Amino acid sequence: MPSTDRTFRTVGPVLALCWLALFFDGMDATSYGATLPHLLSDEAFGFTPGLAGTIGSWTTFGMLLGALTAGSLTDRLGRRRLVTVSVVVFSLGSAWCALAPTAAAFGLGRFVSGLGLGGLTPVVLAIVAEFAPPGRVALATGLLMTSYHAGGMTATGLGLALAPEHGWRWVYWAGALPALIAVPLVRRRLPESPGVLFARGRTEQAYEVADRYGLERPVRKPRAGASAIRSLFTRDVRLATPLLWVASFSGLLLVFGVSVWLPELMRASGYSLTSSVAFLMVINAGGIVGMLIAGRAADRFGPVKVSALWFVLTACGTFALRDQLPLLLAYGIVFLTGIWLFSAQTMVYAAATRVYGADVRATALGWVTGIGRTGAIVGPALGGMVLTEGNAGLGFTTYAVTAVLGAVAISLVPTVTSARVPGTASKLPYAHT
Repeated sequence: MPSTDRTFRTVGPVLALCWLALFFDGMDATSYGATLPHLLSDEAFGFTPGLAGTIGSWTTFGMLLGALTAGSLTDRLGRRRLVTVSVVVFSLGSAWCALAPTAAAFGLGRFVSGLGLGGLTPVVLAIVAEFAPPGRVALATGLLMTSYHAGGMTATGLGLALAPEHGWRWVYWAGALPALIAVPLVRRRLPESPGVLFARGRTEQAYEVADRYGLERPVRKPRAGASAIRSLFTRDVRLATPLLWVASFSGLLLVFGVSVWLPELMRASGYSLTSSVAFLMVINAGGIVGMLIAGRAADRFGPVKVSALWFVLTACGTFALRDQLPLLLAYGIVFLTGIWLFSAQTMVYAAATRVYGADVRATALGWVTGIGRTGAIVGPALGGMVLTEGNAGLGFTTYAVTAVLGAVAISLVPTVTSARVPGTASKLPYAHT
């Protein structure tokens, strides 16, 4: 089948499996924010806002290590294998949290979960970028990332349904299910990258997979290891790389800072416990809508432009939440902020898939997500420090400033990148393709 005939129906099973894996990723990642009010209320467990922020940062530090490692190894070990390993690791981490006798043991479980959570994202992003229909990479990326927020909403629902009556540990037991559900499906149904198969000398199998899904047959091996990392600083992209890292840092600081601390920030602003947790579900619902809007817009106008605008709108939304508002108005602003906040970060990933050639894309995405995880480390810790001081308004202002930083960084990418990147046939991210 020629690659020009590739449609979402053709590659639907691949995208569906990646969606399922990332759904469980979002469920596990959001479970901490969904259970945090109950962890803080569990006097026997000894949680404090400062300790909670530190443990949130342990999780994201694990994500940083997982993303950097997986991004560098995916073309060497195979993408299907790393998807499987990542899901198993964060499932085991969740089970450990459910069993944890102390806050320190719980923090170790979250760190282990972080290794798997961080490792999964760049791998499935690379798979989707490779298998997506021509000219629809941003939309495919947006569709993929709706799964993260569907998982986040599920975790919030579990937190509301299980934690008050049965305790927060049951939410983490639910987080152990992915190893039983997703792993068998991935191992049986997810195809390996034709480029990876070609690099291993399995040429006929690589061609068979490429033909089955309407992909171009691979003609060169993906770069790996130090060679792939050096390629992130060649003349064509050496200035774009740090700008994408800064944009990813800003986006993930917002994503994880808000995912962990939104319920407590809203509670500190005067809302009830139930309403505060419900805000987390509302912002994830906005995230799903935003992914669909941003993906379609980015395929038309370019992910750089959409990401920059979404960052600016995120700044406006978070700044508006500094003071207590009528409940319905607050829900509306949180929903709109969710539309912009999460997809601003996702369009950074979509931009990266256009900046880098196919032979280094997985490594590049690993580093964009991995370096960005430093923002995910700072976000929860920053929220903990702000709440320790009892100043929720300062937290929202800080998030607004961070969003402006992300907008500036991503906006500069087109000005420092060459007209074309070797190894790709498409224009750079600011093109309308």
